[in-house]
Amino acid sequence: MSPVRPFSGDEGARRTVRYGDYTIFSVFQPVLSVSHRRAIGYHASLRARDATREHVPSHEVFVQAARQGDLLELGRLAESLHLNNFCALEKQDEWLFLSLTPVALTDTSYADALVAAMKTLGLATQGVVLELPAEQAGGETKRFADVINNLRRAGFLIALDGFGVKHSNIERVWALQPDIVTLDRYIMQQAIEHTHIERVLPGLVSLLHESGQLVLLGGLATEREALIALECNVDFMQGNFFAPPDVDVASQADTAGRLDHLSGALRERITTRSANEKARLAPYVAALESGARHLAGGASMQAASAGMLALGQTARCFLLDDAGLQIGDNVVAPGRQKRRAKRFAPLQHSEGASWERRPYFTSAVHTPGYVQFTPPYLSINDAQLCVTASIAVRVADRLMVLCADIDWNGASLA
Repeated sequence: MSPVRPFSGDEGARRTVRYGDYTIFSVFQPVLSVSHRRAIGYHASLRARDATREHVPSHEVFVQAARQGDLLELGRLAESLHLNNFCALEKQDEWLFLSLTPVALTDTSYADALVAAMKTLGLATQGVVLELPAEQAGGETKRFADVINNLRRAGFLIALDGFGVKHSNIERVWALQPDIVTLDRYIMQQAIEHTHIERVLPGLVSLLHESGQLVLLGGLATEREALIALECNVDFMQGNFFAPPDVDVASQADTAGRLDHLSGALRERITTRSANEKARLAPYVAALESGARHLAGGASMQAASAGMLALGQTARCFLLDDAGLQIGDNVVAPGRQKRRAKRFAPLQHSEGASWERRPYFTSAVHTPGYVQFTPPYLSINDAQLCVTASIAVRVADRLMVLCADIDWNGASLA
């Protein structure tokens, strides 16, 4: 016998249900649009209390349901509970985000049952975003595909949740073509701990945008995490930093104020970072300009590079012709050759290499006489993170580009 009992009315307007010894109810957390400066949806999740009215982790309820073979029934019960409570919020212009249980994705009648429940409440399917667990989305069986296609045809928006860890990869995004991709919380944890991961996050978001998906980053608990999300150019943000899950919802005025504060903090962060990096790079600007003057005056590449190589973080200097071909080999400071990674020895000699597509070449030839800097990238010479400084200079009536790779050691450019 199922431990489910009918809805009870002891919570006022909020609907609850008894499941075994638990009372379960809905809470909602806003999903914010960065551009719109407001909540454009609310993510529903389950909360539970035991017989003594103490809160218990909601996963305990699902563990009990799994033991009794009730996962599908509990999932449908939770969705019905969320739909009813969302109706009570009277949020007609916002999405309801519903997480699907893995077992629901194996039931081909699931879409019809959910549509019927929504019709009873007068809710449109276009107002609901169904979140598929990314790990479960890896089992692309015919039944799974049929369930997803039925949901899409019914009008639901599809979100792929937890992207970026374990078996959730870009291939599944391409296969499923969800409307929204939610990045896994683990990605943010890694970005907080490792600057190189923070640095590549905007590229990951850009990749998803180019693939046709909107991007949501959730689980944001601190201002720093929210700033990273904002700088990554995500479309939607969610987390306790903005508002915790609650039976009621935060006001839109509070939401706009928090987002405006965050935007101001990001502008300040970028300004400060730019100023620090300008100061850090100033000696390299002066040394490269001096080297260019020496080169134009007839000095050898070794002599023209001396000032740059005297700066401790300069990895190498090299010279390109007007077609982007390297003239001579890399010029390296005395003693540095021994420190270079032997594993990448086949890549270290670059005479005759073509760098015509590299931004340090193209930007320099378009603005001769001015020092240019690339964003940090992985040097092909020794697989170390570097920034390349470059300047185009005329040498004997021919345009050449003097370049220097600078070890970057985990820092970033604005």
